[in-house]
Amino acid sequence: MSLDPDGVNSSPSPFANRDWFFPSPTFIHRPPPKSPKYPRRFSTASRIAQPYLHRHHPDSKPPKPPPSPSTSHSRSSGPPSTPIPAAPIGSKYGEISRRDSFLRRPENSGKQEEGDAKFELLRETTTFGEKGAWFSGFRIRVRWQMAVSTAIVITALASLVHKNFSLHNQVDDLEEQISKLHFTLRACNISPSLGYVDSRLQEIDDISSKSLKVVALIVSVTLLSIPIVSLKYIDFVSKSRSLDTVSEEVSLSKQLAYRVDVFLSVHPYAKPLTLLVATLLLIFLGGLALFGVTDDCLADCLWLSWTYVADSGNHANSEGIGPRLASVSISFGGMLIFAMMLGLVSDAISEKFDSLRKGKSEVVEQNHTLILGWSDKLGSLLNQLAIANESLGGGIIVVMAERDKEEMEMDIAKMEFDSKGTSVICRSGSPLILADLKKVSVSKARAIIVLAEDGNADQSDARALRTVLSLTGVKEGLRGHIVVEMSDLDNEVLVKLVGGDLVETVVAHDVIGRLMIQCARQPGLAQIWEDILGFENCEFYIKRWPQLDGMQFEAVLISFPDAIPCGVKVASCGGKIILNPDDTYVLQDGDEVLVIAEDDDSYAPAALPTVWRGSLPKDFIVPKSAEKILLCGWRRDMEDIIMVLDAFLAPDSELWMFNEVPENEREKKLIDGGLDLSRLVNISLVNREGNAVIRRHLESLPLESFDSILILADESVEDSAIQADSRSLATLLLIRDIQAKRLPYRETMASQLQRSFSQGSWIGEMQQASDKSVIISEILDPRTKNLLSMSRISDYVLSNELVSMALAMVAEDRQINAVLEELFAEEGSELQIRQADLYLREGEELSFYEIILRARRRREIVIGYRLATAERAVINPPAKSEKQKWSLKDVFVVIAEKE
Repeated sequence: MSLDPDGVNSSPSPFANRDWFFPSPTFIHRPPPKSPKYPRRFSTASRIAQPYLHRHHPDSKPPKPPPSPSTSHSRSSGPPSTPIPAAPIGSKYGEISRRDSFLRRPENSGKQEEGDAKFELLRETTTFGEKGAWFSGFRIRVRWQMAVSTAIVITALASLVHKNFSLHNQVDDLEEQISKLHFTLRACNISPSLGYVDSRLQEIDDISSKSLKVVALIVSVTLLSIPIVSLKYIDFVSKSRSLDTVSEEVSLSKQLAYRVDVFLSVHPYAKPLTLLVATLLLIFLGGLALFGVTDDCLADCLWLSWTYVADSGNHANSEGIGPRLASVSISFGGMLIFAMMLGLVSDAISEKFDSLRKGKSEVVEQNHTLILGWSDKLGSLLNQLAIANESLGGGIIVVMAERDKEEMEMDIAKMEFDSKGTSVICRSGSPLILADLKKVSVSKARAIIVLAEDGNADQSDARALRTVLSLTGVKEGLRGHIVVEMSDLDNEVLVKLVGGDLVETVVAHDVIGRLMIQCARQPGLAQIWEDILGFENCEFYIKRWPQLDGMQFEAVLISFPDAIPCGVKVASCGGKIILNPDDTYVLQDGDEVLVIAEDDDSYAPAALPTVWRGSLPKDFIVPKSAEKILLCGWRRDMEDIIMVLDAFLAPDSELWMFNEVPENEREKKLIDGGLDLSRLVNISLVNREGNAVIRRHLESLPLESFDSILILADESVEDSAIQADSRSLATLLLIRDIQAKRLPYRETMASQLQRSFSQGSWIGEMQQASDKSVIISEILDPRTKNLLSMSRISDYVLSNELVSMALAMVAEDRQINAVLEELFAEEGSELQIRQADLYLREGEELSFYEIILRARRRREIVIGYRLATAERAVINPPAKSEKQKWSLKDVFVVIAEKE
């Protein structure tokens, strides 16, 4: 290296000519080879497409090989002449030549026949004819031209990008060398040359930056145009295929659209992922475009592109045509992106709220009570479960039915029950679908209640059976037990067979039918059952007390100040519950005591009190006399009611059946239900046909001679609680009115009722009739109970509420179901109402413990009493050791063997 006197390098600088780094983008002209195979004027695309077009076009001729130089030279003695080049194929001259040859075809008969044969073959093999064949060849030619052109453009673009990047690398190497020289000059204290070198470095950086910006701009435009070109090409190919084939074939564009739809619908995160990719792609392309038209670095351009996407108003500060055009394009894409984002967010929020509204979300609970199905008993059932959970501070009840969640919540709100801290969660679903069962955490529920549907009994029980099958098929298993409400006693065996040890059944019609019979024979028993079955007062509890082991049951009876023992769960018999055991039974290790108490934590055994036993005033068995009973209405379990009455009533009793079922069909229905009329011992059947809400039909009956009248919810209207109760209430009023008018002592009793009612009051007259005979009405709607309780003209059995109480009690403790089954069975123990003269004398002062021990001589357990001056009975009375004066008009509630 030589330096001039000024310290500057005198050798020619390699950077003097900038064209050495960036040559002009012109095509380099190269001379043709000495022996060209094709004329020079033929383009590459023409040489590639020429044999293909001659082969496929129907009116094209096979290409002739170009004459060799030797042949041309031999034909003339002079210098070799230059061959005349043919027109390039694909140009307008080539097209004119082909058309001209097509018009001159008749001059050559041999070629004409060959062309005609080809055209006939094309007409036979395609439905488009001659024009379709020509157009097919044209499409193929255009398709090849598009493919070749696209390949050439992509190759040229790739080479240009590669060349720019290689030049960029060379610039980087030169910069590194200049930097080394710069430090070398500094070390030699040669400062005048530094400015020149820095300017050169700046020029090199500018040139390199400009090259990168051009490349970035080309890349962004290319990437942006690729989707448009691809879509156009797909559309073109789809149209070409649709014209090529006659059969109905799905086009490529439809297939692509279908795949996109499947991807977006099947994958849950496809839409947000697609939106994210589109946003990143827009930011990247916009950053490259800004980098190509501005002087900023790539990082700043990417950040500026993001600001344009996020806020379309940021592009207002752009200056220059290029930056403004790029910023407007990015802002427009950002508006589309954010519009789609808002749509996705709005759809997601709407879908979530819609899922919550329709009850499709999952319930994440444990130890909750699950109710499957919907019926009129749901309100009473929720009320009882809420009362049971009150001692625990509340609980969770989940209701799943094939109804809309909003409708269920509105209906539950109309029930107006006191939740007492219990939350009710509704979900819409089918208990027959395992996915819906998992949605309500069925495997973690402590009790599952399956309600019977309103309508046909067999269909309801069949659905309950399928529900039990679904529950037993849960893979995780069930933590709690299943309580199934059955409509027909005959279907109970099948459900227990399927469910096994997990299932407890409550046959609603069987329970209500037996309860109505007991209440008809013993007025006032319905109120006692309401107190025992419900959780508001006293109910059954089973618990083990080790301190009572070795004690006789007679001593256990007076060991609980706040409870009344009434049975033992014997561990040696596999947990069998024995009601009213012998006094000499000694409690063994593992035995549990069945009591009636207010709550499970409200009682405990205490020290034995000193109780005077005393003696019974008289020891006799209450004689059973023949009775006359009327049944108004028809139930599907009529044969079970008749069998129970035959077991309870004394011989020579009469059972009158008054309903709209024809008399010739009744016997057939009873026999189909399993009743053998020849085996009836104590009763005889009397059939009467008529409508119970028509007065003249009722007047044909001896209503004043019946000991008890049972008004049943007729099978024809039992699906509607309001309609059934209206019919029962109308029948009750008509019967009471007819009885009051037939009473011989109507006028003599009127003076005794003037204190409460005016002379001739219809309620007063009906109350006179109620003293003569007992009427039990089956009520379905709890609101009807208030009317009957105020009028005091009839006793009633609130069937839906009692069944709900039984379901709630069995759901809380499945062992209670065995107790209820025995109390309602034909044999064993039952609740009875006894007169006070069986246990005490007039005016005698006794404690409740003393009455309990006296009743044990009759093998009975006294659980409560009702004073003559009181309207309701007292179950599990407090202060059992205190003495009080009793009256012979008082009655006691006992658990005794069925007579």
